[in-house]
Amino acid sequence: MSKPKVLISDKLSPAAVEIFKTNGVDVDVKVGMTPEELIACIGDYDGLAIRSATKVTPEVLDAATKLKVVGRAGIGVDNVDRAAATAHGVVVMNTPFGNSVTTAEHAIAMMFALARDIPQASASTHAGKWEKSKFMGVEVTGKTLGLIGCGNIGSIVADRAQGLKMKVVAFDPFLTQDKADAMQVEKVELDTLLKRADFITLHTPLTDTTRNLLNADTLAKTKKGVRIINCARGGLIDETALKSAIESGHIAGAALDVFEVEPAKENQLFGMEKVVATPHLGASTTEAQENVALQVAEQMSDYLVNGTVTNALNMPSVSAEDAARLKPYIDLSKQLGSFAGQMTETGIKSVKIEFEGAVAKLNTKPLAAVALQGLLAPLVEGVNMVNAPVIAADRQINITESKHDRPGNYQTLIRITVETDRRTRTVAGTLFGGKYPRLVEVHGIPLEATLGAHMLYVNNEDKPGLIGNLGSLLGNEGINIATFHLGRHKEEHDAIALVEIDQAIDAAMVKKICDLPSVKQVKVLDFA
Repeated sequence: MSKPKVLISDKLSPAAVEIFKTNGVDVDVKVGMTPEELIACIGDYDGLAIRSATKVTPEVLDAATKLKVVGRAGIGVDNVDRAAATAHGVVVMNTPFGNSVTTAEHAIAMMFALARDIPQASASTHAGKWEKSKFMGVEVTGKTLGLIGCGNIGSIVADRAQGLKMKVVAFDPFLTQDKADAMQVEKVELDTLLKRADFITLHTPLTDTTRNLLNADTLAKTKKGVRIINCARGGLIDETALKSAIESGHIAGAALDVFEVEPAKENQLFGMEKVVATPHLGASTTEAQENVALQVAEQMSDYLVNGTVTNALNMPSVSAEDAARLKPYIDLSKQLGSFAGQMTETGIKSVKIEFEGAVAKLNTKPLAAVALQGLLAPLVEGVNMVNAPVIAADRQINITESKHDRPGNYQTLIRITVETDRRTRTVAGTLFGGKYPRLVEVHGIPLEATLGAHMLYVNNEDKPGLIGNLGSLLGNEGINIATFHLGRHKEEHDAIALVEIDQAIDAAMVKKICDLPSVKQVKVLDFA
């Protein structure tokens, strides 16, 4: 079996290369390629490790026929078309913790620079001036710091600010009161923060909701003389509105590490005396670059070699511990989904995935994704567990998932119910011995069956003769029966036979089986 192969297309620490090799992954380093050069070679790789320079566009993904994962050494993934990656079934992962301290420290440094006019004073002193009275700053001690976004970086900024004897208020829709209490920050609404903060620092991703979060209206609500720091994402602040607010004197100054358009060679805020600017240095420390490079190499290796998903942005994460516990359920989910998908002949309207018993206590998101993959694979080319939920949504298939810890006939059970234009079908399975998938119910009919590579599904009237007739027919054609499983609703009603055979059969043979007495439906199922 060949090793997975990763391309590093941006400058990363050499230690990342060694980690890939140590973990059994072949790696090439090709930095500074043009988009055309990347498109020409990306088809050879299972993984792509990047920083911010490489643009992972739909055109790149179209050419990336083997690609399974894009790993961003850092937090921001603005340079990756995540929707296109998901549609192609490519996992996108970042390293949200590797440079958190570095970025938080830069925000604190920018706050001091802004409070004491340090860049301007330095330039003046270097110019031979001695303008002591010109640069009159303010203290931060006792001031209120307003955090917009209180995740990994924001919480570190809060901790550092408290060490400087600042009072910290935070606006973050995802911040729970318990966490706020633990951090000893005051959780407030945005308008309250704008009204009270002497310094405002942003630590939130750029989304449609947060774009221009600080605009003419919200800036007008800020306390007069407020100072604003942004080391998060360009686009969070309306730069035209900020310029006007500084010129009017309402905003005392701004310290910006990020800009709406980068690289920012030109900007309307450049040259303003009350603006401190740095070229997106938030993650630029030796320690942070080493950390994110090592982390992304570990994460990508673990996914390509072991299937462990960490810090993925477009699919549920699966820890190493989860991966081991979920593995038999992954196999079961895929088999059940595949069974349901191969039995489906008309458009799917809805899918219900139920987890009962022991499995309900696990991380079931990956299992649901795999079940969908199995369900859609007979119907859609190129589906995998990353893009299966998106493909289902695109086809307006309503997906529901439920968990029950109620006792049942089996200690652990997964049931899939598929509603089509014509009928509703169900299939359920469990694990025998904790690791062997076993089908235990089809369309409400109980039976017990393992699924081999080649299976026959026969729906028949429950009358004598089916087993003998089918066995004779297959035997006369030289087709060996490996296993034979039966189930029925009740006597003389619908019955099901699931027959494992040692070879594939053609349409002519299927026709002969269909012509047997009492047979109502025959399906050839492939689980190879």
